[in-house]
Amino acid sequence: MIDVQGAIRVAVAGASGRMGQMLVEAVSRADDLQLSGALDVPSSAAIGREAGALLGLSNTPSITADLAAGLTGAQVLIDFTRPEGTLAHLALCRELGVNAVIGTTGFTEAQKAQIAEHAKHIAIVMAPNMSVGVNVVFKLLDMAARALNEGYDIEVIEAHHRHKVDAPSGTALKMGEVLAAALGRDLNHCAVYAREGVTGERDPSSIGFAAIRGGDIVGDHTVMFAGTGERIEISHRASSRAGYAQGSLRAARFLAGKTTGLFGMHDVLWPQ
Repeated sequence: MIDVQGAIRVAVAGASGRMGQMLVEAVSRADDLQLSGALDVPSSAAIGREAGALLGLSNTPSITADLAAGLTGAQVLIDFTRPEGTLAHLALCRELGVNAVIGTTGFTEAQKAQIAEHAKHIAIVMAPNMSVGVNVVFKLLDMAARALNEGYDIEVIEAHHRHKVDAPSGTALKMGEVLAAALGRDLNHCAVYAREGVTGERDPSSIGFAAIRGGDIVGDHTVMFAGTGERIEISHRASSRAGYAQGSLRAARFLAGKTTGLFGMHDVLWPQ
C-alpha cells in the first residue's frame, strides 16, 4: 500500500461482501481517498487476501479479522454490515478516535441510542440509504405529502435481493418517517406492515408497507399516493451499488475535520 499525501484514510468493513467490494473499488479509485484497511469476519474465506485482488487492483491492504489492525491509521470507517458487528466496530472506533460512516440497517431503538452515545466522542454519518438519489427522493416525499395531505392513501413498496435479512428496508422505513412527519402523524401508530384475510376497509390515516424479496434486486422503492381518479408514484430504482458507494465517499469527505456529532445524509448534501 502506497501512502497518498493529504488523502483521507478510509477503512472498509465487510470488505469481501458485495457492498464491501464496491466500496473497496470506489475508495481505491478516488484521488482524495486512500484505502487504509479492510475488515471482515473471521469465517470469511477472503481473510489474508488483498482487498482489491478480485477487482484487478494492486497495492491494497489485506483483509483482516483483527479490528485494531484494520483500523490502524484510519481516519474514517465505512460500515455496511450487520447491527451487532457495526456496534462492535464503533466501540473500537470510539477508543481509537476513528470517525464512521454507517450504512447498516435494522438497528433497534436501543442500538440507535448506543450509536448516539458514541457520537458524543467521534463524528458519525448514519443513514438508511447513502444514495444521493434516494436522499433527494426523501425531500420530494416531504413536499408531496404536504400537498397531498387529504384524499390520498399512501403505500410504500420496496423490493430487494434474496439475501437481505431485514424488512421493511431501512430506506422504506425512513420514507415512512418522512411521510408521517410531513403529515403530522406518528409512524409507530399509523404504519401497517402486513395485510391478510378480511382486513376491513383501509384506515385513511395509515401508511402501508409491502416488502418483496427475490433474485439479485439491488433496491427498488416506490411511494404511491392513491387518490380518486389519479395516482402519483415517486420511485427510485438502483441498478447497482455504485450510488451507495459514491454517497458514502461524500459522507467520508464531510467528516474530515469533524470530531464529534451524529449526522445524516441531509447534513452531507445540504450543509447549513
